[in-house]
Amino acid sequence: MADYDIIIIGSGPGGYVAAIRAAQLGYRTAIVEREHLAGICSNWGCIPTKALLRSAEILHYGQHAKDYGLVLEGTFKADLEAIVKRSRGIAARMNNGVQFLMKKNKVDVIWGEATLTKSSDKDRPGTISVVPTKKPPVQPQVPPPKNAKGEGTYTADHIIVATGARPRALPGIEPDGKLIWTYFEAMVPAKLPKSLLVMGSGAIGIEFASFYRTMGVEVTVVEVMPQVVPVEDAEIGAFARKAFEKQGIKILTSAKVTKVEKGSDSVTAHIEDEKGGKLTITADRMISAVGVVGNIENLGLEALGVKTDRGCIVIDGLCRTNVKGLYAIGDVAGPPMLAHKAEHEGVICVEAIKGLHPHPMDKLMIPGCTYCHPQIASVGLTEAKAKAAGHEIKVGRFPFVANGKAVALGEDSGLAKTIFDAKTGKLLGAHLVGPEVTELIQGFVVAMNLETTEEELMHTVFPHPTISEVMKESVLDAYGKALNA
Repeated sequence: MADYDIIIIGSGPGGYVAAIRAAQLGYRTAIVEREHLAGICSNWGCIPTKALLRSAEILHYGQHAKDYGLVLEGTFKADLEAIVKRSRGIAARMNNGVQFLMKKNKVDVIWGEATLTKSSDKDRPGTISVVPTKKPPVQPQVPPPKNAKGEGTYTADHIIVATGARPRALPGIEPDGKLIWTYFEAMVPAKLPKSLLVMGSGAIGIEFASFYRTMGVEVTVVEVMPQVVPVEDAEIGAFARKAFEKQGIKILTSAKVTKVEKGSDSVTAHIEDEKGGKLTITADRMISAVGVVGNIENLGLEALGVKTDRGCIVIDGLCRTNVKGLYAIGDVAGPPMLAHKAEHEGVICVEAIKGLHPHPMDKLMIPGCTYCHPQIASVGLTEAKAKAAGHEIKVGRFPFVANGKAVALGEDSGLAKTIFDAKTGKLLGAHLVGPEVTELIQGFVVAMNLETTEEELMHTVFPHPTISEVMKESVLDAYGKALNA
């Protein structure tokens, strides 16, 4: 008999959710963690970055108090040390929360680095050897649970790899933690740089650009693609770029950093555009935000013959690898590398093991959110991809400037865009830029999952006054029926 029914390697959003669902279904479950419970998302990603951005948001409103008829007397400024301390405290709180959930659900925590080896039992995927963590990429701020198990060999009938990802490094421009930062260092600055160069304008890069610019730093963003936030709809990207530039962020698109020279307390980046034009930019610090790569090394995947592709483990719609009894979820299983995708894969994976016949993951139904200012959120196909897929489409647009609630909030810069199949009325995609759109997008996600048509959306009553009314108006506009624009 195996030590456990299911062992999960990695306790990020995918791993710990998979462990909880497995325990709920009656499986003897353990989770192996080498560094910190709750993974990058809660400790160094999703949650603590939102804490930083919240502080920046409040600073922004304080600086624009007069726009709301308010007068702030005395000094109103950022206390960087306190901002970072608050962010780290929230991360610790999330870490402790996952410790509680493991205890509540009777999931064993095994502390250390895991390696897979072939099992002598043909019905099992392999044996897990756990050794003490040698040198984790980031030291944990919260100690492991007191009752955590440690070094040893463990067996399970099913093994789920949920080891996440780490920042990608470009050759010759590797982060050093001092002058060239990853998101780890960018989250805990000892002091604010006067100038910052951000390489990459995906969610990570543009969120840090937004935070540091609001804090008063001179920010330049360099993006190799023709638009910022390149995964987004081109129209949304163009709208966002204007908003960023209005805030004072300098943006260079279709450009790449070819070389970096380090000074004593600054970096000089050599940049080349698509036409061969060259320039140099010197900044106090640089953030490398050129994506992430899956943590597949030193796991023993090669020994088991696990198929990988471009740094990620290859899986099917139910998270199964090519090795019986071995599964992968989350960032290590490929894009989109999002916490909510990892969580859902964890549930799908465990329920499939149980034989509950869950729906395979449909990546078109996974929303993407970027928490810059203004926020960006989307789901489904962009206009360009919808056309490329052969759809005859109807496109609706509605500006936030025509929404009463947005005007009352003083946040009327935004756009809602919806894309429908002209023949069937199927909602193919929804794209938003503006205040709190990361909360609004879920309405469109639900609609797409329910296969809602434009007619049903038009007959849905949206409360007034709310920002959500831009959603319905964009649907109406797609069919020439907009009421408020």
